[in-house]
Amino acid sequence: MQVFPVTLPSGVRYWTVLDESMAMVPAADEYLRHLRFGRDAAELTTRTYASGICLYLRWCQRTGRAWQSAAGFIGLFMTWLQHAPTTATQAEWDPRGSEVRVGPGVEPARGARRVNVVLSAVRGFLLHAASYGEVPQEVLAQLYEVADARDLPIEARGIDARFRLRARHRMREAKPDIDRATNEEIVALFQACRSARDRLIIGLMARVGLRRGQLTGLRREDIHFLPDSTTLGCRVPGSHLHVVRRDNVNGAWSKSRPSRCLPADFLVVQAHDQYVLERAACPQAEDSDFVLVNLFRQPLGAPMPPDAINRLVTDLSRRAGLDRHLHPHMLRHAFGSNLGDAGAALDEIQELMGHASPTSSEPYLHPDAQRLRAAIDRVPSPRLLGEG
Repeated sequence: MQVFPVTLPSGVRYWTVLDESMAMVPAADEYLRHLRFGRDAAELTTRTYASGICLYLRWCQRTGRAWQSAAGFIGLFMTWLQHAPTTATQAEWDPRGSEVRVGPGVEPARGARRVNVVLSAVRGFLLHAASYGEVPQEVLAQLYEVADARDLPIEARGIDARFRLRARHRMREAKPDIDRATNEEIVALFQACRSARDRLIIGLMARVGLRRGQLTGLRREDIHFLPDSTTLGCRVPGSHLHVVRRDNVNGAWSKSRPSRCLPADFLVVQAHDQYVLERAACPQAEDSDFVLVNLFRQPLGAPMPPDAINRLVTDLSRRAGLDRHLHPHMLRHAFGSNLGDAGAALDEIQELMGHASPTSSEPYLHPDAQRLRAAIDRVPSPRLLGEG
């Protein structure tokens, strides 16, 4: 079993699952196509789900179980996920070729978060198959349990709904900390940049909060860095940019479905103005509508792929002499944390970060250690007894 990218004649891509004979697994392919085109999921989402389904089908094959009826053994599948290494690390786990190795001191092959993502993919796959009669309906009772909905907010209960379905199998995940880049690290990255394009990239992540897919999917028509953009057919005041979800040839994809308008400060506008002059010196970039294009490597003028942003941030971290390698999302986390530290309300953070749920924005309301220290220092000290 393996995952495989499929490119349609229109250029749109999704990922599917192949068996040992390099043939598509029909049920898996049908679900992944539904996910991509029926649910408007990103290409990377289909890759993640295809990987999870591939693991499930591989486990069913190696344990002699039919995938249609193996849902009752999901607990065993979870144990296998934790301790069965990937192909890339097989030799590292056991030179004799043993697939599963457990015992004291052996680190899990997959963490709780990864296991839960795989389980989510498997549940969606089996639920879709059940709706088409390929899987018995009894399987759903093995995947979900009925839970009381009265503990949910009123908005989430629905009309006269007292019960809800809850996944039976899920690993407990540790609450993640927001691993943000510090302001000092961001300044160091700026200083390590050797081009206006790279400074613009850092600015758009650290000062606007763009994800790498949104960043590399920007078109020149999305940039409205004017005090008044009415001549462009846009009534949004001030300098701003539009984040639009599109199918891009470079694989860039905006996670947010609805289009959003994000304000930009003078540092980002200044970096963009400098980049426009730098880009004009590359004739191959003239006809490209993408904002960020290759200026220093082949093919010149081609849109930058999302992975190039990771390589850039890693190279800048090394060049700046930082004691750790940053990644693009840490700059976005810095943007959200700075919003919280500046006193932004939860709904403001949610809108600027593009979060679908307020719970995704809540961690950014937690102040950093320096602000907590300053709050304590502002508290007046009581006079000691007997003083004065």
